[in-house]
Amino acid sequence: MLEVKELKTIFSTQDGVVNAVNDISFSLQSGEAIGIVGESGCGKSVSMLSIMRLIPNPPGKIVGGEVFFQGRDILKMNQHDLQDMRGNQISMVFQDPLTSLNPVKTIGSQISETVLRHTDKDKKQAEQRAVELLKLVGIPEAENRLKDYPHQFSGGMRQRVMIAIALSCNPQILIADEPTTALDVTIQAQIVDLIKQLRVELGMAVIWITHDLGVVAGSVDKVIVMYAGQIVETAPLKEFYANPRHPYSIGLLMSLPRLDAETHQKLISIEGLPPNLINMPDCCPFINRCKNVIEKCKHKNPPLRHVSDSHLIACWVDVTQKEI
Repeated sequence: MLEVKELKTIFSTQDGVVNAVNDISFSLQSGEAIGIVGESGCGKSVSMLSIMRLIPNPPGKIVGGEVFFQGRDILKMNQHDLQDMRGNQISMVFQDPLTSLNPVKTIGSQISETVLRHTDKDKKQAEQRAVELLKLVGIPEAENRLKDYPHQFSGGMRQRVMIAIALSCNPQILIADEPTTALDVTIQAQIVDLIKQLRVELGMAVIWITHDLGVVAGSVDKVIVMYAGQIVETAPLKEFYANPRHPYSIGLLMSLPRLDAETHQKLISIEGLPPNLINMPDCCPFINRCKNVIEKCKHKNPPLRHVSDSHLIACWVDVTQKEI
């Protein structure tokens, strides 16, 4: 359904050109759920905003790659076709619902706006659809909440409204950009369960963007790990958690508390800082934080390579300490 090939996005700043997304490639099948994980600043959100053509220009610019959706390259679409696609075939739930929702427009009008833009429903039918969507995402007394404003909803309720807007036209792909970041743990669990339930009911594909490996553990079919603007590992969910192969992925999992741990183990942090994305060196971007460095790592950035049929890593050394 979606195929991304060597996508590259940069930002021009006073200090230089920031290489935010560096030649990433992945595919998404119909009805599949994938999780894109990594620490803050690794390019997760920028890559998805690039796919949606929502990068502010200037300072940002998509300088390379192709993004095929049902055979059409999104990066070559005109504005009219883009507007027809966004919110209709591909929808996105953003991180902060308080800043994503218009504070001076009612919830009902914001949901209806999307329905009116992409369907042939009239105003009354759009309002009925808004009520249906609010009920679908678990807003109580939906009919009475249409004329309420965003500030009259709690954080979890606002996020549910954002999900309702995103689902208003039954999209084929839902991109969830850290939708639980600003919420407490119990509300996080409710939002995760809601998206999982709606994915099954509506049959849509989902892209989860998160820095929390616990969120994706029971929510996706495949995991993509990003670091310094590039993909360093991709694997099916169970294989990734059972047998991570990239040093960065191993570090992420070792810093995650586990309920199934046989012994009490101290959480291990990844020492050091990510590289400066301005004037990126040709060597591996993880070299200063990695314990498995060989001479080759210092001179060439490793491409994604297969270590099994469906498992790829961007590393010159496998965890077996054997050079690939």
